[in-house]
Amino acid sequence: MTTTAPPRPGPSRPGPPRPYLPRPYLFWLAGAQTGLLGDAVLGFALGWAASGYGGGAAGLVLTAITVPRTTLVLLGGAVADRFGARRVMLAGDAVMLAATVALTLAVAGSRGTPLWLLVAAAAVTGTVDAFHLPASGSMPRRLVPADRLPRALALRQAGGQAAVLLGAPLGGLLVAAGGLAGAAAADAVSFGVVLLVLLKVRPEGERPGALRRAGLLGEAAAGVRLAVGDPLLRAALLLTGAAAGALLPVVSLLGPLLARAHGWAAGTAGLVAGGQAVGVLAVAALVAWRGGLPRAGTGAAAGLCTASAGIGLLALSVGPVGAVAGSTVTGIGSGLFASHLGPLVLGGAPASHLSRIQALLTLVQSLPLVLSTGLLGLLADAAGAALPTLLCALATAAAGLTALATPALRRARPGPAATVCPPGPEAHLPAFGPPGRVRRWRRAAASGGGDE
Repeated sequence: MTTTAPPRPGPSRPGPPRPYLPRPYLFWLAGAQTGLLGDAVLGFALGWAASGYGGGAAGLVLTAITVPRTTLVLLGGAVADRFGARRVMLAGDAVMLAATVALTLAVAGSRGTPLWLLVAAAAVTGTVDAFHLPASGSMPRRLVPADRLPRALALRQAGGQAAVLLGAPLGGLLVAAGGLAGAAAADAVSFGVVLLVLLKVRPEGERPGALRRAGLLGEAAAGVRLAVGDPLLRAALLLTGAAAGALLPVVSLLGPLLARAHGWAAGTAGLVAGGQAVGVLAVAALVAWRGGLPRAGTGAAAGLCTASAGIGLLALSVGPVGAVAGSTVTGIGSGLFASHLGPLVLGGAPASHLSRIQALLTLVQSLPLVLSTGLLGLLADAAGAALPTLLCALATAAAGLTALATPALRRARPGPAATVCPPGPEAHLPAFGPPGRVRRWRRAAASGGGDE
């Protein structure tokens, strides 16, 4: 009896390659990160110049940025949805180019900069940010297919983190070499680059709102009502606010306070902050390369729980090694959270309300941060920095566990949220999805964005 040997298995075929991110998006992202680096340079230079007048003056300059940015951001989102995100960004970049050139000329050759000029420059920056940030935040959705959105946002997050890391040392070098004028000139160049990029990049299908029955304030309110009425958007925005209030002050405020309490040098405190940045960068780069988890809501919740462990380690560390390890774990958790929640918010909004939802996202991050930073600072003065840091760890863990217990988040997956519908007021709204959500979005479009 003869037997036939079983055929040898052939070499395994590699799976299909991951689709590339669209070239227009990469081109726009390169320009956007150049502008972000210029903003970081100028922000450092303004803060340094203001610090020469004392702490009160430095706080006034920072307030001049944050107040208009926070109070006008919802209006900025409505403007971008009505007139088009690209148009709003072109206008904002043109204003900032003119403002930075004027600042360069005003301070060139002078020995000092008047405080009123610093406040005015900060106020212009904050006002333009209120309109530019919602428009810019909606661009990935306008340039990238839905299945590649998590990778696109992670790449943007990594680039933004790198720009923030490089901004302060580069700003210091430019201020040392050419003063505030040098930093302002560098920022002007960056805005020129962004303008050239925007002139080349045109999102397909972008158009202003078809109907304008409501005023801009009404359209801004419609964005809030839509987000509140949508279970996924409502849960995601609430989770973002909770994370901002409990997570963001840890490295920026409590980390330096812990370092001073332990008697560590400024360089050690910088290493602690750098560990957080490295953790964020590592996760963002991994998600940009491999993609995010299938259940994005679960990934965001896991990120908060991971960050909570890192914050607790940071609070309880008695030496620099443990503190750096804690901040790195915190950064890993922060990166997991941001890289998974961002696609849910951006992909879960109707195309007619993209900028308004991004404006609301900015607002729900800003307000809790302003409140918690002051309260945590007062508590640190009264009871030491370790106690508020531990409270932040508990609050972050509670937010992550709450997200896991919320069905809308636990089951959420990033996916296509919009297809092109027949021409008319319902164009660019989702043709599929939960019926309640589709009905709400169609009512919003039928009323011209003024109501749901």
